[in-house]
Amino acid sequence: MPSPAPTPITAHLLRADRELASEVVAGEAGAFERLVRRYQGLCWHIIDRMVRHPEDTRELCQEAFLRIHRSLHQYRGESPLKSWVAQVAYSVAKRHLERKRIPIVEMSDELDERLEATISDGFDLEQDVSDEEINMHLHRAIEALPPLQRTVLTLYHLEEMQIAEIGQITGLAEGTIKSHLFRTRKRLREILEARIGAPA
Repeated sequence: MPSPAPTPITAHLLRADRELASEVVAGEAGAFERLVRRYQGLCWHIIDRMVRHPEDTRELCQEAFLRIHRSLHQYRGESPLKSWVAQVAYSVAKRHLERKRIPIVEMSDELDERLEATISDGFDLEQDVSDEEINMHLHRAIEALPPLQRTVLTLYHLEEMQIAEIGQITGLAEGTIKSHLFRTRKRLREILEARIGAPA
């Protein structure tokens, strides 16, 4: 099945991404610095969510941008540059955790991709964290999640990425991502209910 035609806005953004990538590859003055400024927050967000160590995150962000600079000629502009950069950042962080033998997901936490066709479970993260105490407990609970679930949750809720885009970044099937999100949100809700009696 052919992919849907891009909307005018998407086509414009992809064209701008291709232009920036071409300028970096051609070595135009200031082009790579513009790319770093545009995506350093995203890169830090992903790597920090994975490794949770500021010094490692700083070094890994530098490594990610070095890899981006070396391999940017491979970018074809068929997807947003943001997704391509995020994929490199995720790959660098994942490899770092593998070298340190840190599991990115709980092996005992088997996922059932048939769990939910959607990830909606009636639990509104944004609404339910309006209270300061709940917010504090929620962030502690998120920090306790395995790296993969923590990162998927961050990409979906904070970076507001679509499931398909997260799949492109992580290499996970869409059903697996939905299961991670559903089970992670369920776990967070249970933690909040146990600690402070937040309503279901």
